[in-house]
Amino acid sequence: MTSWNRTITHCATLVAALMLAGGCTQVGPDFQKPDADIKSGWEQYESQLVSATTPQSVEWWQAFNDPVLNDLVDTAYAQNLTLEAAGLRVLEARAQLGIATGTIYPQQQNADGSAIYSDLGNNLGGASNWQYDLGINAGWELDFWGKFRRGIESADAAFLASVANYDATLVLLVSQVVDSYIVIRTAEEQLRISEQNADLQRRSFEITDTLYRNGENSELDRQQALTLLLGTEATIPSLRITVDRARNALSVLLGQPPGKIAALIGNTGDIPATPNEVGVGIPADLLRRRPDVRQAELQAAAQSARIGVAAADLYPSFVLVGSLGLTSTSDTSGNFLASDNLVFTAGPAFNWPFLNYGRLRNNIRVQDARFQQTLVNYENTVIDAAREVEDAITGYVRGQKQQSILERGVAAAKRSTEISLLRYQEGFSDYQRVLQAQQSLFSQQQRYVTARSDTVRSLTALYKALGGGWEVRNGNSFIDEETMQVMTERTNWGNLLETETLENPDKTGTVFPQPDW
Repeated sequence: MTSWNRTITHCATLVAALMLAGGCTQVGPDFQKPDADIKSGWEQYESQLVSATTPQSVEWWQAFNDPVLNDLVDTAYAQNLTLEAAGLRVLEARAQLGIATGTIYPQQQNADGSAIYSDLGNNLGGASNWQYDLGINAGWELDFWGKFRRGIESADAAFLASVANYDATLVLLVSQVVDSYIVIRTAEEQLRISEQNADLQRRSFEITDTLYRNGENSELDRQQALTLLLGTEATIPSLRITVDRARNALSVLLGQPPGKIAALIGNTGDIPATPNEVGVGIPADLLRRRPDVRQAELQAAAQSARIGVAAADLYPSFVLVGSLGLTSTSDTSGNFLASDNLVFTAGPAFNWPFLNYGRLRNNIRVQDARFQQTLVNYENTVIDAAREVEDAITGYVRGQKQQSILERGVAAAKRSTEISLLRYQEGFSDYQRVLQAQQSLFSQQQRYVTARSDTVRSLTALYKALGGGWEVRNGNSFIDEETMQVMTERTNWGNLLETETLENPDKTGTVFPQPDW
C-alpha cells in the first residue's frame, strides 16, 4: 500500500471514529415542556350564555352574520402591513435555521490559486522564475459534544416561535378589525340617536318658544328647552370625530390610506348581534390554541438548547484539516498537472481553552438564567391568558344582563317622554316634567347603545383570549404573491418561500439534517 493510500485510510478511520463518538454525545439539558398551573373550569360556567363546548376558533367573526365585517377581515388578512412584517420575520428565522444546519458540515472549504513571478536581482545571482499554485483547503470541526446539533435545535425552536408570533399577530389583527368595526357602528348608532333626540327636543323648544311669544309661558321654560337642545346638538360633532378616527384606524389595519374605507363599510350599519351561546372550552385548551402560549414555550426550548451550545465550549474541539494542491515553478521540467507536483496535508487537530478564567462557565450561567426567565415568562403567559378569558367571559355575561335591563329602561323612557309632552301641551303639568323625561330618554338610549357595544366587544375579546382566528393561514403563504415575486427576483431563496418548506422544516433531532442549498 502506498503512503498516499495509507494516509487516506487512516484519515477515513479517524473521521468515522470521531463522527461516531460525536453523534452519541450531546451536552446540556434536554428541554422538557414546562408545567402550567391551570384550573379545570371557568368561573362563569353557570351562565347559559357560555358552555364548555369547543369554541368556534376558525373564522369566529362569522358568528356575527355580518357580510361587511367578513370582507373587512379578509382584506386585512391580505393587506395588513404589520402582519406582512411578521411573515417576513418567519422567512428570516427560516434562513437562520438554514445557517445553523450548515454548521454541522465541514465549516471551511475553499479553493485558491496563484501565479507569482520572482526576480532576485543581479546581486543575488539574477535568478527569476514563476511559481504556480493551485489547491483546495478544508477544515471540519466535528460535532463531538453536540454543540452544532444544539444550535440547530435552538434555531428550529426559534423558527417555530416566529411562526407562533405570526399567528399571534394574526389573532390580534382580526380582533382589532372587529373591534374597530364595532366602534364605528356604535358611534354611528349614537350619532343617529343624538340626531333623533335633537329633532325631538327641537320640536319641544318650538312649542315653548311659541307659548312664550304668545305670553302663555315663562321664559324659563324656553331657555331650559334651548339648553337641552344645544347640549344634545353639541354631542353630534364629537361623535362624528369618533367615526372619522375609527375609520382611519380601520384603514391602517386594512393596509390602506385613510379615505378609502367608506366604500367598504358604507355610511350606516347595525352593531353586530351576538349568538345565543358561546363555546369556551376548558382552560387546558389555551395551551394548544393560543399562539402566544406556544411562542413562550418555543422560546424556552430555543434558550434551553443555547445552554448546551455554551456548555460545549468547556470541552476540547476536534477538527480535521486537509489540503490538496499542485505547485511548480517555471524552471521545473514537465507538466504542471504531473503527479510529481501534487502536494497534500491531512490530519486531526484540537483546541481546548482550559484557562478560561471562568468566562465559559459564566456564559453557561448567563444562558441558564435566561432559560429560567423564559420558563417564568411561559408561566406568566399562561396565567395572563386565563385572566383574559375570565375577564372577557364576565364582561360578556354581565353585559348581556345589563343590556336587557337598559332595553326595558329605554322603552319606559320613551313612553314617559310621550306622556309628559302630551300632558304639558294639555296644561296638566309643567315643562320640568318634559325636560326630565327627554333628558332621561337621551341618557338611557346612549347607555343602551354603549352596553350593546361593550357586550359585543367583550365577545370579541373572548374569542381573542381563546386564541381563535390564526387557523385561516393554514396552507397559505406567510407573504403575498407580489412580495414573494420581488424577493425571488432579488435573491435566490431556493424553495424556502414555499409554504410546505416553511411549515415542515424537519430538522429537529436529526444528526445530519438536509442542508438548504
